[in-house]
Amino acid sequence: MEQKIKPEMPESALCWHDAGNLTIEGKGWDNTASFYERLPAKAREIVNERHWKHAQCPAGVSVHFSTNSPSLFARWDGLMEQPDISAGGMDLYVRHDGKWRWLGYTTGNKPLFAELPVQFRDYMLYLPLFYQVQRVELGIPEGFEVKPAQPRTQNPIVFYGTSITQGSRASRAGMSYGAILGRWLDAPVLNLGFSGNGDMAPDFIDLLCELNPAVYVLDCLPNMTAPLVEERAEAAIRKLRAAHAATPIVLVEMFYCDAFLKPHRMQRYMAANKSQHAVYTKLVREGIGDLYYILGEGLIGTDGEATIDGTHYTDLGFVRFAEKMYQTLRPMTDNPGQA
Repeated sequence: MEQKIKPEMPESALCWHDAGNLTIEGKGWDNTASFYERLPAKAREIVNERHWKHAQCPAGVSVHFSTNSPSLFARWDGLMEQPDISAGGMDLYVRHDGKWRWLGYTTGNKPLFAELPVQFRDYMLYLPLFYQVQRVELGIPEGFEVKPAQPRTQNPIVFYGTSITQGSRASRAGMSYGAILGRWLDAPVLNLGFSGNGDMAPDFIDLLCELNPAVYVLDCLPNMTAPLVEERAEAAIRKLRAAHAATPIVLVEMFYCDAFLKPHRMQRYMAANKSQHAVYTKLVREGIGDLYYILGEGLIGTDGEATIDGTHYTDLGFVRFAEKMYQTLRPMTDNPGQA
């Protein structure tokens, strides 16, 4: 049976399914105040107001399912009339020839796909990076099925950091570096990036200790000055290592593309990098193992084309960053990967 569905098909002609009943990845805690939030409800009393606001955005959260439908629509609560694709849109990938391939996106005014040959396929739908969502529904025509994907059992890679980690300036949700690496490594990830708040605060490190990841990636320097690194980084790493004796911890440096002619920018990022590397060196010399370090120089290339403002990455920057991270993370995961 093959049924062609036009993009303008009315919502009333579709069967709508609650995405929360499908397989959800990207949540580290179940006890959240709202289903798609990224932090447990108790964090409301721990983090600041801006941090909590970003925690309500489902960056990195994805819906995994299979369907034989020739078309797929999505709707969600409070949809903006003209949302930015990455901030408020949904981004869909399909597994094709053993790899995750981009298929479509929607901001609510068009289908994710239409008129595909009828066949069961596996899909992954990324939720918005910077828009709060409480309910997501998938619409398919009558007579077709949507099923939860088999949940993956391996522990996730945890990315903790800043607006860059959250995915600021990515063109769409699937282009944040955590999402890219999740596809390349074929592994679940947790995006714990929070604009302006990835600063290794002790109470937040306590929350990270509650998780059971395959790897911790700490990408916090864009939100930390050298004195703050000296104050917090060593204690944060020691706390994570005490909670998880053998879990790899990866420290990432930072880089400003425009610093070559801006002495204050050069001093800012070089001082933070130097302070973090000193902490890393001290802990390694003490015999604390499974610590890894990624240098900032060349992290997103040297041509200056990988950011929108010298700091936040374009899609090119996210891909280049992911390429560097892949080299470090690949040996730490259970899967052969697909990059």
